[in-house]
Amino acid sequence: MTGNTFNNQDLIQFLQDSPTPFHAVLSMSQRMQAAGFVELNENEDWSLQPGGKYFVVRSGTAIAAFIHGVESSVDHGIRVVGAHTDSPCLKVKPMPSKLSNGYQQLSIEVYGGVLLAPWFDRDLSLAGRVVYRDTSGALKSALINFKRAIGSVPSLAIHLDRAANEGRKINPHVEMDVVLGQSAQKLDFKLLLQEQMQLEGYDNIAEILDFNLSFYDVQPPAVLGLNNEFLASARLDNLLSCYIGINSLIQADTTYTSVVICNDHEEVGSRSEVGAQGPMLKDVLSRINPDPQANQKAIRRSLMLSVDNAHGIHPNYASKHDENHGPIINAGPVIKFDACQGYATNSDSAAFVRWLATKGEPIALQSFVMRADMRCGSTIGPITATELGIQTVDIGLATFGMHSVRELGGVKDGEQLNNLLMRFMSTETLKL
Repeated sequence: MTGNTFNNQDLIQFLQDSPTPFHAVLSMSQRMQAAGFVELNENEDWSLQPGGKYFVVRSGTAIAAFIHGVESSVDHGIRVVGAHTDSPCLKVKPMPSKLSNGYQQLSIEVYGGVLLAPWFDRDLSLAGRVVYRDTSGALKSALINFKRAIGSVPSLAIHLDRAANEGRKINPHVEMDVVLGQSAQKLDFKLLLQEQMQLEGYDNIAEILDFNLSFYDVQPPAVLGLNNEFLASARLDNLLSCYIGINSLIQADTTYTSVVICNDHEEVGSRSEVGAQGPMLKDVLSRINPDPQANQKAIRRSLMLSVDNAHGIHPNYASKHDENHGPIINAGPVIKFDACQGYATNSDSAAFVRWLATKGEPIALQSFVMRADMRCGSTIGPITATELGIQTVDIGLATFGMHSVRELGGVKDGEQLNNLLMRFMSTETLKL
């Protein structure tokens, strides 16, 4: 290992710079380049060198970075870390402009399993990618980020809904259009986007053709708690894991082959060219070992850590947890289990991680399994294991408020997971 550093302030900056998967992948790409990783193009031949450091981006929202180890990956396997770049949010519809009682609004659609209530009364901004035709007729794209608050989803006053605190159901189509301003005219949304693009340095815009834009809360990440023990931020699920995966790879040595892949679309089922059910990881591994038999042998000697957040035991809702499997924030990484394969962990892969945690200074590990009368969520772990035939363990950090507009984690846990991933990337043994 070349070093062992983890910095919560740098994590906070990454979270702040990454309001959408497009921005997260750009930020990770810049970090990889600054650390000496070479960007590859999937449309070209790759000439990989032992000890080389590389990364590839697909469609702007998924990234795979890897070290092509000096030692043969066919003989020593591949250390794979997986995470995802997307988070539940409110996305702008293709024809979003509305005018209601003199208020300009944008209609939204819900992306992923959003916890809707916390999105009300937030200071919202807008970011994402815009595709346009320039004045020469060329097709181009631009990343934009308004950064400032431009809208809100106001709550209905309790005087107009006395049952608001009695379990009222939220209808996102009716109740969650974003209010942007007041006018007698419907907003020309494409003109607004063009003006923002020009503010961000894009010129020669002839026509905006399409866009992929998400609202986000402008409140920055923060360390809080009486003893500064908590980290509050949007998109901890799962940019926290993306950051730690990339940070670990940057610090890893070049002895063994290690891959970090951050897919998109995990929150909606992973079924896309950039999702875990798509071929991206398979494509990258086949480039590392072009011979099919060698590639298959390498995969069967490999292990994947699917890194995604875990549900910390909530002090106000402790009954929602199994009493023996309630992870505590700041008490170490959490191995996640599910007998129905909602998580891909098995006894062998879990035992390996427990063994790894004892190699050197001990790393505390926790276990999570849902109550027997509840079902767990999903991760990229089982999907990748199914697609590749790679042994996998699901692991992550305990958080509160998963899928809220603002989630809560611990300031100590990131370093522990970072240490574990670095140890994983440097170990010669991947099987017990």
